[in-house]
Amino acid sequence: MNILGISGFENAMPFRRAHSRGLDEREYRISQGHDAAAALVVNGTLIAAAAEERFDRKKHSAHFPIRAIQFCLSQAGLSIGDIDEIAHSFDYAPYRKAFSLDPVTAEMYREVFSREAVLKSAARDLPGSGEDRLHAVNHHLAHAASAYFTSGFDDCLVVVIDGMGEAHSASVYSASEGNLKKLHEISALDSIGILYSLVTLHLGFDFNSDEYKIMGLAPYGDPSRFRTFFDEAVRLCDNGSVAIPILHANRAREERDRYTATRRILETSLIPQRMPEHPIERQHEDVAAALQECLDKAMLHLCGHFGRATGHRKLALAGGVALNCTANGRLMRSGLFDEVYIQPAAGDDGSALGAALYRASLHGEIRNERMPVPFYGPAPSADAIESALREFGAIETARFGSLRETCAEAARLIADGRVIAWYRGQMEFGPRALGHRSILADPGGPEMRDRINAMVKMREAFRPFAPAVTIEQVDRWFDVAPRAEFPYMIATVDVRPEHRAALPAITHVNGSARVQTVSAKDNAEFHALLQVVGETTGREMVLNTSFNVKGQPIVNTPREAIETFLGTGIEFLFLENTLVRRRGAPPGMTPRDRTEKFEPASQR
Repeated sequence: MNILGISGFENAMPFRRAHSRGLDEREYRISQGHDAAAALVVNGTLIAAAAEERFDRKKHSAHFPIRAIQFCLSQAGLSIGDIDEIAHSFDYAPYRKAFSLDPVTAEMYREVFSREAVLKSAARDLPGSGEDRLHAVNHHLAHAASAYFTSGFDDCLVVVIDGMGEAHSASVYSASEGNLKKLHEISALDSIGILYSLVTLHLGFDFNSDEYKIMGLAPYGDPSRFRTFFDEAVRLCDNGSVAIPILHANRAREERDRYTATRRILETSLIPQRMPEHPIERQHEDVAAALQECLDKAMLHLCGHFGRATGHRKLALAGGVALNCTANGRLMRSGLFDEVYIQPAAGDDGSALGAALYRASLHGEIRNERMPVPFYGPAPSADAIESALREFGAIETARFGSLRETCAEAARLIADGRVIAWYRGQMEFGPRALGHRSILADPGGPEMRDRINAMVKMREAFRPFAPAVTIEQVDRWFDVAPRAEFPYMIATVDVRPEHRAALPAITHVNGSARVQTVSAKDNAEFHALLQVVGETTGREMVLNTSFNVKGQPIVNTPREAIETFLGTGIEFLFLENTLVRRRGAPPGMTPRDRTEKFEPASQR
């Protein structure tokens, strides 16, 4: 069967804007249905997947994912008429009666969450999709399916933790023989994900968007200063659950919509709210540290309780909270499980994949195999690259005849302290750049983190960059077992103490790093580059950050790659085997000891 999974509610934020005027712009993100995406599963196998933001260029886009759908169909050579089912990763129908109790929420159900609202968007953008083919899948069930059916585990514990699905914030399943049995669920009224997001907002960042910044800020702080507050705010229950009384304080509809009662408690009992333009002070670092410690405890408590109760020694995770690399690292090191797998597109974009996989499982078509590095997005054609190069007269190019030659030049530039963009192959699915849409540099440069933050990423100086290292060398530089696998850049590990001073660009203040391991099996071209970097620098490792600037999605097309290159301080761009630089750059910026000449794009 051909099953198309989709996620997102495009009317969620417009509805909030229409019914809650004059809010702080950041408050409009307190809503459902962001990160719209599409994923195509054919006969139980994932063929293609991409988030809509990579096409419409709107970060966390909630628009009906028509461009992502069109890509998925083209990748498989299918039309919409060839699709047997469309699976949407939310099912609000069981909650319709609760929404009907208030005129505004009743309208919200009709205009945002109902099957009819999704069908209206599909009919507008995807004629011929057919009402009878649309199937709603419970949100947490979709997340759980995305984790279990890509884990390769025969049996395991599956835990979903996010802000909220339809009405719940966490769900626990026992998975075996292709079936998911729900064991426990936690209401959205006790959501550790929502609390984390509300504190994120309180600290001056964006709700449902900037939580990873708090994760990066936390190591600078002292959690003991505010530990008592969070110990009282988040209660760990004997049955493995968590209770968060301050989220129950929101009673009127407006309070529930904006969590205003909870936010008043944060204001009076924690610290005053920080506005985005204000400096980050020690108290903000300490709150972040205590919040992260609280999340770590909650995840260990929940997963550990049900691991012991079921006897499962393997754990699969999904949901937005499962993107918290620090908590994931704590789980992996805890000894509670022999193996922990986090589905790499763990957020709501990945729920589109889960919805499709769940429907495929009902038809007995699932092949439960470990997801490789998720290169399921578009790849540039040679014609698309050539067309993009011809558009820009401000660039010069040099061509290389092989991957080996390209890697040699890239490695030399990295060793010389240059910042390069590396664009090749299929785009990654999920939030991490894993070597196909990346900005790369030498992790040993003491000024490199500040340079990239200032000239490219334009982001907060406290946030660390991640290392990408060959799987053969991971244990040499990091405190992990030989050939330990971290292919998705989704957990933190410790940099070995003896190497921290030599790796300042990727070592966080607490000695940790959000490592990505690269193997020849799953990521051959990036692995080849790292090997050549090792021949040049002695380390098969680079600093790897996503190829985008602040507030923009990761680049998709060759044209976007060149535009972003020209709009930043990136020094060189590799488009497959073509090296791009700014025309007229000083001679010292050109490749040395080469006979090839840069050719102005306008003269080709």
